[in-house]
Amino acid sequence: MKRIRHHLKLLTEIQKDQNQTQKLCRCFCQGSNIVSPNRSDQSDDLAVVSPRIKLRDGRHLAYIERGVPKDIAQYKIIIVHGFGSSKEMNFLAPQELIDELGIYLLQYDRAGYGESDPNPKRSLKSEALDIKELADQLDIGQQFYVIGVSMGSYATWSCLKYLPHRLAGLALIAPVINYRWPSLPGSLIREDYRRKLVHWAMLLAKYCPRLLHWWVTQKWLPSTAVIEKNPAFFNKSDIDILKTIPGFPMLSKDSLREQVVFDTLRHDWRVAFGKWEFDPLNLSNPFPHNRSSVHIWHGYEDKVVPSQLQRFVSGKLPWIHYHEVPDGGHLIVYYKGLCESILRSLLLGQENLAYRPRPPALFALSAAADDKCFEP
Repeated sequence: MKRIRHHLKLLTEIQKDQNQTQKLCRCFCQGSNIVSPNRSDQSDDLAVVSPRIKLRDGRHLAYIERGVPKDIAQYKIIIVHGFGSSKEMNFLAPQELIDELGIYLLQYDRAGYGESDPNPKRSLKSEALDIKELADQLDIGQQFYVIGVSMGSYATWSCLKYLPHRLAGLALIAPVINYRWPSLPGSLIREDYRRKLVHWAMLLAKYCPRLLHWWVTQKWLPSTAVIEKNPAFFNKSDIDILKTIPGFPMLSKDSLREQVVFDTLRHDWRVAFGKWEFDPLNLSNPFPHNRSSVHIWHGYEDKVVPSQLQRFVSGKLPWIHYHEVPDGGHLIVYYKGLCESILRSLLLGQENLAYRPRPPALFALSAAADDKCFEP
């Protein structure tokens, strides 16, 4: 029992640190008070106000459009938000760059988030098909760019698997890594404490959801304010960023008590860290003739996903362009100037030398046979 209590406490902290929330992201966009249309108290509060499309299975996806009008845009980009976030996340692309390049941005609530209906059959493939239907119904063209953030990266990987013919280019920002990917060497992940925490979280989410729900809503647990300042989860740059944003209100005990919020987070977690339908490290280059490119952006000091794991992934897939933020943690998408660098690299092929990865010799890897995968 002591061991279980210990892991439950750690899981609570992990769940509270790495997630951006729908309310958090709405605060970035003028502090909207929109609530999910699926909540039981909707009739007593506000109705759906964002535009939505109806999918083939009857669900609705909510979305917002930014940038230049799509009928004159040179570049059309779909942004996939992360765990606990929403379509309101602030992708800090300078307006001057958007106007100069003619960029159209489409942001949407993934199933169960914000104003989108939940998908009880959520899977890797369903996430990609949601993106396809969104693009088709909004008529943004046969090819488009996709940018996935943090947990949203599993939907982005799915696009590489199921929609490669629809991609004009793709970027993953601080993407999570599933420790169950068959190609990850045991010597690289065996002692990673994050792997053990994910394992315990999966067991609880699958077999003991009521226990997990009860645990994360207990009054005596630390507040999100304590977690946000915890250097075990965030590096100095992340903590500086957290001083400028409202925090993680969706992860408050009041929010987590709402069953629809808890279930959405639990189902999302299970798909992201459950058994995948494919191994990303076996994917083929969707742009063999260099028509476009795929990019990973990661923080060297990311405490949620170790940078050495991202280096291994990019080493196994040499057609992926790997960029590393030297002092970056997990919240690099909010760092000043980074979104501009991401767009210039993805759309124009312009490399910012400041984000070239450090020499691999700085990493003490336990598997010498994998050293070749860490070439800069």
